[in-house]
Amino acid sequence: MRKLFLLFVTFAISLIAANFKLYMKDGSFQLVREYKVEGDHLKYYSVERADWEEIPTDLADLKRTEGEASTRKKTFDRQAQELADEEQAAKEERAEIRKIPRDPGVYMLENNELRIFKLGEAAVKSNKGRTILKYLTPIPLVSGKSTLEMQGEHSDNVVADNKPEFFLQLSLEDSFGIVRLTPQKGVRIVERITIAPVVNEVAEERDVVPTFTKQLTDSGLYKIWPQEPLPKGEYAVIEYNETKVDARVWDFSIR
Repeated sequence: MRKLFLLFVTFAISLIAANFKLYMKDGSFQLVREYKVEGDHLKYYSVERADWEEIPTDLADLKRTEGEASTRKKTFDRQAQELADEEQAAKEERAEIRKIPRDPGVYMLENNELRIFKLGEAAVKSNKGRTILKYLTPIPLVSGKSTLEMQGEHSDNVVADNKPEFFLQLSLEDSFGIVRLTPQKGVRIVERITIAPVVNEVAEERDVVPTFTKQLTDSGLYKIWPQEPLPKGEYAVIEYNETKVDARVWDFSIR
């Protein structure tokens, strides 16, 4: 349907561009398809009457006619090119979507080849110890301050592009984004967690990277990429349910 619509729009643009105003020196005009000067007479094809007509050449304002026709042609050529570029971009996007698995996870296309990111192991560290985060399994809430962290100060998933584009197939209708991780001795901090005593209200603090996102399919496939080039450092694509401390983390490194 989209392709048919673009074809229709392109045809309409070309049809309109084919008709133009033939101005007269008295300020009036005729809507014409084409014209030709033959000595002291000018013949033109009238769009209104669908026939050839003829007038004395000196009645026509050819300078104004040609100037406006040239400007309109440039405008229509630009619009036609924009439509062509839009269709090409949509075609390339459809080709990308076909390469991305439908399994929940994070993916990249590098040199048109699929790269699959492994779900990282994250753990909540509190004064009570370290608890491995299990997907869809609530962790015991302990009041006070905790951190969600990953082992190691650097990710093994090195990304060369400092403005990478990730494909994220959601497992649930959750929030998601890119965060910068904070390396500390032997670990990388994903987020800092504060759990209020008694009421057990959870506050999660993350170093969020401003991103652009685009939904690609109704089944939860998104493209996500940073608004600005990423400085060297440790990062992760995360999927999470706010205040539930259940983040899924796909870590990577810009070096």
